[in-house]
Amino acid sequence: MKTAAKPRLSLLRIIEMNIGFFGLQFSFGLQQANMGPIYGFLGADEATMPLLWLAGPMTGLLVQPIIGAMSDRTNTRLGRRTPYFLIGAVICTISLFLMPYSQALWMAASLLWILDAGNNITMEPYRAYVADRLRPDQRSIGFLTQSAFTGLAQTLSYLAPTLLTSFVAKDVLDANGIPVIVRIAFIIGAILSISTIVWSVVRVPELPLDADEQRAMAAHPLTVRGTLSDIGAAIREMPRPMRQLAVAMLCQWYAMFAYWQYITFAVGRALYDTSDPASAAFRDATLTTQQAGALYNFIAFVGALTLIPLVARLGARLVHAVCLTASGAAMLMIPGVDTPAVLFVLMIGIGIGWAGMMGNTYVMLADAIPPQRTGIYMGIFNMFIVIPMLIQTLTMPLIYRSVLGGDPRNVLMLGGALMIAGAIATLFVDAGHRIRRSEGAMAH
Repeated sequence: MKTAAKPRLSLLRIIEMNIGFFGLQFSFGLQQANMGPIYGFLGADEATMPLLWLAGPMTGLLVQPIIGAMSDRTNTRLGRRTPYFLIGAVICTISLFLMPYSQALWMAASLLWILDAGNNITMEPYRAYVADRLRPDQRSIGFLTQSAFTGLAQTLSYLAPTLLTSFVAKDVLDANGIPVIVRIAFIIGAILSISTIVWSVVRVPELPLDADEQRAMAAHPLTVRGTLSDIGAAIREMPRPMRQLAVAMLCQWYAMFAYWQYITFAVGRALYDTSDPASAAFRDATLTTQQAGALYNFIAFVGALTLIPLVARLGARLVHAVCLTASGAAMLMIPGVDTPAVLFVLMIGIGIGWAGMMGNTYVMLADAIPPQRTGIYMGIFNMFIVIPMLIQTLTMPLIYRSVLGGDPRNVLMLGGALMIAGAIATLFVDAGHRIRRSEGAMAH
């Protein structure tokens, strides 16, 4: 799409176009905060539990590149991207509603596959929609606004069970052993998943394709062979900065996925001296972890807004390296906490790192890829997220007891070391550097 044809959007419109991301990330927050405990309530083994999280990386690996490529070649009355994140939102809504009614591990794991498929159908077309809709000099604001909504949504999703204890006691359980407050939180997430997406697409619809784009799309219609060919060609022609980001992404996403899986179990041991998911102490650990998660996501929300001028002044590369270092240091210190207050202080570092992961990497990516292939490269870039998750899921059962001593606190220390390694790798990426005034003027 031609830059000159894109209108400059007001900050309010940029916020409105990203409100759908709030619902999407509320869903992700519910997963991050509750799937580990839900698996524990249903009797999962700590060592092999990561295998139950395979849904996220596998569906992301299979779905997102294909959906991203398809959305580049789609032309409907609603737009190129909108049909995908509307369909994805419906799938998410149904899965969120059913999840807390799971009666067995296989049911919860199966619903997570469906839920993650819906999330992945939505995710990259949504990011491509933001890149499509905004002028290049507004993209950093757009992606960091997404990051802010990620922080806000996940703050509320992590905090929802705690807030609901004002109305329902935390020890009131459904027949499957899952607390009632968790069930209500998932129902709220189901409502938000669809309603916020609809708001965004109604308030800030996609721009129509111009004549050149229409002709190009007519010459290359959407087909299975064409989609697979596009993916293969895009991988072969991947810009050098995007390839360089792969190492940093491997480190940071392996670490963060491990953190989400084991933080509740680590806090249970460190603060509540329990490893029994059926105990009242473990339910207390779950609520404490969710409160800490709400805090780090709120810090990510505020931090993402703070990063907007910092990225403009210093560049996304340097800022992101600092963000990952802060997160790594916090993960290394969490196993030694002895009070919830200290845990909450360390959430500052986790929140800063999370803000960077959800915003800075996409600023670097958007600057490096050709606009006409935004959808497919956003989908391929998601492979840099899900492949580390897949590696983590498959390797953790092998090293959990033999290398990490069967202690979830050691998982967090491994994550901290990898975050710092990711910070170092980021400094070698040839993108997201500080833009000189002369370059900024040319961009306009």
